[in-house]
Amino acid sequence: MIASDVDGTLLGPSESLSARTIATVRRAIEAGVPFVLASGRPPRWIAPVAEPLELTGYAVCANGAVLYDCGREEVVAVHGLLKPELLHDIAHALDKAVPGCRLAAERVSTDADHEMRSFVIEPNYHNPWGDGEGRTAPRAEVLGHAAIKLLVSHRGMSSEEMSDAINALFDREVDVTYSSSGGLVELSAHGITKATGLADVAERLDVEREQVIAFGDMPNDVEMLRWAGHGVAMENGHRAVLAVADEVTGPAGEDGVAQVLERWF
Repeated sequence: MIASDVDGTLLGPSESLSARTIATVRRAIEAGVPFVLASGRPPRWIAPVAEPLELTGYAVCANGAVLYDCGREEVVAVHGLLKPELLHDIAHALDKAVPGCRLAAERVSTDADHEMRSFVIEPNYHNPWGDGEGRTAPRAEVLGHAAIKLLVSHRGMSSEEMSDAINALFDREVDVTYSSSGGLVELSAHGITKATGLADVAERLDVEREQVIAFGDMPNDVEMLRWAGHGVAMENGHRAVLAVADEVTGPAGEDGVAQVLERWF
């Protein structure tokens, strides 16, 4: 089984799939090898990547919290919901540790939720991937329903600075990670990672973890690369990812995933 992160791994600076990567992935699929997207993205952001690759199998979304069927366009499983009581407690602590932060909640429905009702942001929330998405609501509404992850933004801090400050607050209530350095971190239920999501897929497909190769570039990929039989980091990846990788390939802009897979396909 092949598992790959999306942003910064499959997608390069242009945020699009290259012809070389598309062709290589398609050859792997034609050879009967499952190709699984493993992303921090919610289900509604999966189709633009899955469709050019002609993926009809599973995608691990929201850093492992959601298992999505690309072919049927439906959520198969949800793991580790953050309940409203916990969200309120977390928000209270965040205001002291990261003053001035803004929050957003990612929820999940039974489909890709193209109306984006599942993404709720409070005023002045900033998304380094690009603003303009989500339904703006008061903080009480953001925290008022169970969520698969809580996103925390701050325009004046790096994601690493925020992660250090927030990790000092929580022990086992939540896990903190990030996939961008632009002042955005993601909080999910403790123990829910891309690795746990891939373990679910591997069990469903009867694949041993030793038979899995995984690609990633940011801290939210660390557990996945550790779990996989062979973990591959992108050359320009975060130092935490490079430290756990079995191999380092070229950056996404140079088709790093394809460089490795072309050995077999």
